[in-house]
This record gives sequence, structure tokens and C-alpha cells, in this order.
Amino acid sequence: MSPVVARIAAEHSVDPAQIPGTGRGGRVTKQDILAFVAEPMSAAPPQTTAKSEEPAPATAVAPPLAPQASPPPPAAASLTPQPQAGEQVEPVTAMRRGIADHMRRSLDTAAHVTSAIEVDMSRIVAAREQLKRDYQAAYGVNPTYLAFIARATVDVLRAHPYVNGELRGESIVTRNFVNLGIAVELKDGKGLIVPVIRNAETMNLLGLAKAIADLAARARDKQLLPDDVQGGTFTITNPGGYGTFHGTPVISQPQSGILGTYALVKRPWVVQDELGEDVIAIRPIMNITLTYDHRLVDGAYAGRFLKAMRERLEGWEGDGG
Repeated sequence: MSPVVARIAAEHSVDPAQIPGTGRGGRVTKQDILAFVAEPMSAAPPQTTAKSEEPAPATAVAPPLAPQASPPPPAAASLTPQPQAGEQVEPVTAMRRGIADHMRRSLDTAAHVTSAIEVDMSRIVAAREQLKRDYQAAYGVNPTYLAFIARATVDVLRAHPYVNGELRGESIVTRNFVNLGIAVELKDGKGLIVPVIRNAETMNLLGLAKAIADLAARARDKQLLPDDVQGGTFTITNPGGYGTFHGTPVISQPQSGILGTYALVKRPWVVQDELGEDVIAIRPIMNITLTYDHRLVDGAYAGRFLKAMRERLEGWEGDGG
């Protein structure tokens, strides 16, 4: 079962082994456990205590009241609001509820801080133009800017293990591998899912480009398996494809960081000419943010991580960055 199902079972003190699963391979789904929790609540007989079994004195028995219609509880009324003029009402889907619960739990758990840098992507733009035709002709893959950033991220995480780690109880857990989550929006904004590229540190630029394209396509076609969305250690989200230039993403628990990549915009930029003089040039600039859990990652540590990211991207010299 998924972590969401396990959490719901724990909250309601339910043994998942008692529930017949309707998911793939007999897995217990969120819908299965919610239905199981709801049925006993409506069917269970009222419980009595030893004290209530003793009959009360006849003089204490009040005469029965005439039956009256009970008003609907406030909670029930709020779940089925009456639309006002010009409004449309739709039910909250299981995916949207899961996203809402996960994001709220993350904000309640982690001490969120966001730091940002500006990166001159001139070398990345040139490298992408050079590789784009070859990759598409030979492999049918488009080397997106996200693939370059993912490659640089994996390298920089090796030197900054806390960003790829987690707080687990009273212990700090670090890793020598990177399971890289890539946030993917589903069709028509109907949800968000984060498939995971396992052992991303073993892949070159081409491997990461192929993995990102494959996971994104399967996510939008609803063909991901449960294992495809579990076990992530660090996440990248890419709202820049819609023109967004800055943001403060929410960390995916129990991870300690999430990288945000934003729109590539041509801007005036101060550079040095061949004589070492400062001049203004037009450069493709991208904002990159790191949202981190301040319980584990300090601001200076996050700053060094972002500085290393900028150096790796601005000094790109090939597949290894």
C-alpha cells in the first residue's frame, strides 16, 4: 500500500490486512480504506458502559419527546455548498485531497525557507542547440533545459548531502544516491504527480533526458506504477515553462529540499569584454530557487549549494557539466 493509505490506516487504527484491495495486484487503495472506515461507523451498534446497564429510577425517566426533523450538521452543509450565480461546484477528487493533505502536512512539519539565484544560461543554450538535432534524430529525445539542470543538480548534490538527506526521528540520514523526483502537471490542471528517476547519479545527460520524457509521458497518460512515484530523495519543479519567473515551492515530505526552475528570459547583463572591462550584453537568464527545510539545512549551506549550481551551469563544458 502507498504511504497515504498507511497513514490513513494508522489514524483510524485499522489493520489493512482486513480490507480486500481493489488496486493493481490486490493493493489496498485510498478508496478501499476510506470505505472500510465509513462502514463500521454507520453499522456499529451503540456502545454502553457498565454504569449504563443499571436501570435508572422510574422518577428519573423523562417522557419521550415528539419526533422532530433534525437540521443538517454544519459540516455536511459545507461539503455540498449551494452555488451562487455564475459559480460551478465540483467535488474534490481523491488526488486533489491527497495533494492538499500532503502539502498541508509538509508546511506543518518543515521549516520552509527559499533562496534564489540568477544564472547566465548562455553555455547551456549553445550546448542544447548543438545536441538537439543529434538527440532527436538518433534517439527521438529533445534535450530540454530541465535535463541540463537535472544533470547539474545530481552532481552538486554529491557535495551537499544534507540537501539530499532527511531528518528521521532524532537522526540525520544522508545518501550516496539520488532518486530525483520531477513534478509533472496532469492534463487540464487536474492534479500534480512526482514520478521518480531512481539512481539519477548513474545517468548522463542523454539518460536523464530520456528518463524525464518517459516519466512525463506516462504520467500524463496515467500509466505510472505505484513504484514510479515512491522513494524520491530530492525534487525539481519546473513552472518556468509557463513564463513564471519566481516561486516558493513546497517540499515533498520527508525530503529536505526542492529546486524550482523558471522562465529563460533575455535580459541586459553586465559581463567583461576581452580587455576585462565591464560592458552590458544581452544574455539568457534563468532564476533558480532552492526551498529547503531549515531544521536540517542552514542558509549558508543552501547558499553554497546554489553557488555551485550556478558555477556548474555557467561553466558547462560537456555532459559532465
